[in-house]
Amino acid sequence: MSLPTPEFILLLENVNKSFEGFCAIRDLTFYMDVGELRVVIGPNGAGKSTMLDLITGRTRPDSGKIEFGKDTDLTRLSEFEINRLGVGRKFQTPSVYSDHTVFENIWLSLAGPRSVWSTLFSRLTSEQRDRIHGVLKIVGLGARAGRQAGHLSHGEKQWLEIGMLLAQDPSLLLVDEPAAGMSDEETARTGELLLSLAGKHSIIVIEHDMTFVRQIARKVTVLHQGHVLCEGTVDQVQSDERVIESYLGRKKRT
Repeated sequence: MSLPTPEFILLLENVNKSFEGFCAIRDLTFYMDVGELRVVIGPNGAGKSTMLDLITGRTRPDSGKIEFGKDTDLTRLSEFEINRLGVGRKFQTPSVYSDHTVFENIWLSLAGPRSVWSTLFSRLTSEQRDRIHGVLKIVGLGARAGRQAGHLSHGEKQWLEIGMLLAQDPSLLLVDEPAAGMSDEETARTGELLLSLAGKHSIIVIEHDMTFVRQIARKVTVLHQGHVLCEGTVDQVQSDERVIESYLGRKKRT
């Protein structure tokens, strides 16, 4: 009996990218299943952010293939077009509308074209209201709906920005170092949130905090010098001599 062919949501094959002679991504091949939560680790300069830039269309590869879903070539699309396809990205530093309430931040992020002013002066439908409250419940900010976003804690701002991405109904979430600057309690809650989203969404998490990685990871990809060094469970990558030498064994955290 033959095994079923996996359904990839994301495929990178033999991808290369250089900047003024510096090779940031080198022959990178990466496959990700639909509904998977994948953690990507590696030292600074390993190519993690460049990889996300290539997926989202922020920069274009010099060569190689990047496909989303069923044979959609991302290398031919703009950043805006890729976002409209269902690829959402959260950067390390949260970016929220500080002068607006938590509720309004989610409202402004709902899927569909709109501007800040046209949204806030338009009539909110019952369906939109239910959607906003549903997102706030998912990210644990229902009790903060009327609070100004600028007054939230760092962790709450991170959850709000994840909620803003969810409001766009993405298929693929790219989340860059969500645990950075968080307390232990906030980090644990963030891990629980991401685990609850896996399956409904495909998620790539870039992270340095190995305690957090251990909480959420089923499969870890280790990048080194723009190339996949190894992949496997947390235990497998932590015991790999190449990973220990290039990353985890460093006395100084990078």
